[in-house]
Amino acid sequence: MKFTTPVAAAVLASVTAVSALAGCAASAKHGASGGSGGSGGGPAPGAALTVADVAPFTGADAELGPTYLAACYGAVHAVNAAGGVLGHKLNCKSVDTRGDPADAVPAVNQLFASTPGLGLVIGCTSDEAASVVPVINSRKTAMFCMTGQSEFDSVHFPYFYRLVPPDLAESYADVAIAERLHDKRVALAYGNDIGSQTFIKPALAALKKAGITTTTNQTLDLHATTFRTEAQSIVSSHPDAIITEALGSADPTLFSEIKQLNGGKMIPVIGTAAAISPPFFKASAAAVGAADFASNFHADNLVTETSGAAYQTYSKALLSQQGKVPGASGNFATYLSSAGGVHLYDGINLAALAMLEAKSTSASAYGPDIIKIGNGAPGAVTCHDFASCAASIKAGHQVRYEGPGGATSFDGFHDSPGIFQIDTYSPGGQVNVAGNISPAQLRAIAP
Repeated sequence: MKFTTPVAAAVLASVTAVSALAGCAASAKHGASGGSGGSGGGPAPGAALTVADVAPFTGADAELGPTYLAACYGAVHAVNAAGGVLGHKLNCKSVDTRGDPADAVPAVNQLFASTPGLGLVIGCTSDEAASVVPVINSRKTAMFCMTGQSEFDSVHFPYFYRLVPPDLAESYADVAIAERLHDKRVALAYGNDIGSQTFIKPALAALKKAGITTTTNQTLDLHATTFRTEAQSIVSSHPDAIITEALGSADPTLFSEIKQLNGGKMIPVIGTAAAISPPFFKASAAAVGAADFASNFHADNLVTETSGAAYQTYSKALLSQQGKVPGASGNFATYLSSAGGVHLYDGINLAALAMLEAKSTSASAYGPDIIKIGNGAPGAVTCHDFASCAASIKAGHQVRYEGPGGATSFDGFHDSPGIFQIDTYSPGGQVNVAGNISPAQLRAIAP
């Protein structure tokens, strides 16, 4: 079901999260080991090994699925070019959750029923993670998820891995951007989906700690076609900036209506990392004008490499898939700057290398090697792409993989959060880095 009010969303999200954690605890307690997805066993000799992108491909958050699928196509292309994994070529499969737990669970169950060679799941966003992570975990299938929900910070799902920070840290990063821009009055405008609503409470607390006034807090119904009432409330509150996450057409429509109501002047916007995507720029630029949008927009994003061996391999692999990724639109090169895509590319490489190390496509066998290869064992050789790392493994060496997302540092809950940067757009849609946000800055405004 879709939420019609923020209160209903919060209540249902909380209930779902509690149920998810209870399922996790029961699964962890029994501690059974097993094979890789689907029918419970690995793929037949020579058969394809599937990486499933479990994410919204339709609905308000529909741009997330293709972003992650582009990363999958790039990673799989590079792995297959280097010989694949244990005699298997990899492929990518999209699983549309529609951004709704009620649709996500049956979609994931169908995935397992129809995919005997399922080797890895990626995606699992905040829209559906609380519901589908326990299902995937119970099937003993490794997953790299793009959820920032805090319940995953302190409960151990054996098959869950995350290369992105919790939402509260991203909320703090947005407030840090407001501080850097010397904003004294800030309006909030978040979508009514689960993933966006999780930002509000930490953002309010961080704004208070930073001494910044919250002028208004608006919730946007992602199914609506106009936000004139919310736009008027924002304009009337006279903010210096708007902190927002409302994907699909919601934010661009809001920006357009604010500009109309504000005498033709756009109010500066601070967005989350989800706004760094070709569809978001295209829609926003069309709504308010490319130059106007670019000069009034900042977003937090995870620091990723923009040069060097790892980036060059990633860039070549990803750009080789231009025109081949279903649902991808806009300036394809913008996907190079999507932190979510970068880190899922790294996750696929880590999993594929772990399979080589463990000589198994079963996540119960190769899972521990994800941590070892990511964090590095003593004496490990550092390598930056699947091909060179695979060669070192086959030569009998321990390796530490450092891809375009940078070095990983997994904790006991399989979390490896990164460092934030501040991104802007050029009028042509190119992503530019305007600065970094240090961990010390985040700690200073954390409640």
